[in-house]
Amino acid sequence: MLQQKAYTPGAMPGIDTPSTLRNHLIKTLREQILSGAYRPGDRLNESQIAREFSISRIPVREALSQLQEQGLVMNHERRGMFVVQLTPDEVQQINSLRLVLEAEAMRLARAKMTPEMLAELTELVEQMDAWDGPLINAAALDRRFHALIWKAAGNPYLERVLESLTTKLFAHKAIEHVSNELRRWRLNHHRELLDIVAGGSGDPQMALLTHLRMAYVDPERFSSLALVEDGPSDRR
Repeated sequence: MLQQKAYTPGAMPGIDTPSTLRNHLIKTLREQILSGAYRPGDRLNESQIAREFSISRIPVREALSQLQEQGLVMNHERRGMFVVQLTPDEVQQINSLRLVLEAEAMRLARAKMTPEMLAELTELVEQMDAWDGPLINAAALDRRFHALIWKAAGNPYLERVLESLTTKLFAHKAIEHVSNELRRWRLNHHRELLDIVAGGSGDPQMALLTHLRMAYVDPERFSSLALVEDGPSDRR
């Protein structure tokens, strides 16, 4: 079996980039983004990053592509890669779709909930209630909780749509919290969602709306819920 070469600064990888180099770049760039060294909307220049690491542009391009899959980086055609940045309208539009799709996932999860899945969700909520650690780890807990509900729904197509829809949103929120220098991720508002999927009689969509309002401004603005509450208007 061939042993993989370890990454050393100054190495010039060929077409097959050693995974140790790629993983090192992904980890370092991810930490720089989430620490605020790169701000939302900043351009990630391949050539400049390659010079900083004394490597070729190939592993940089691969690392940025991986970060794009994670939602932290966006590719603007003919302009390059940028740290994810969503406009208020984009955030509201994504959340308006979540109110439809994730509420459906909650209904299905409630009907199909298993003791094992419920135990895992409960453990996550307890961790979030007591959380006082790094922001990015808190963000991972938050996403993990919602992803488990999507999985529990038992519809892989619904799960994949929600994963794709929210990747940039969760990344944007994590970066926003770091950028605003908040000391603690607000996690203590998931228990109501847990109660719903555990068999509670509440309305999943309204519970989800209350949940989203704790972190976002007018998450329902682009949904029919805004029309029901306010009539046709331009809520801001």
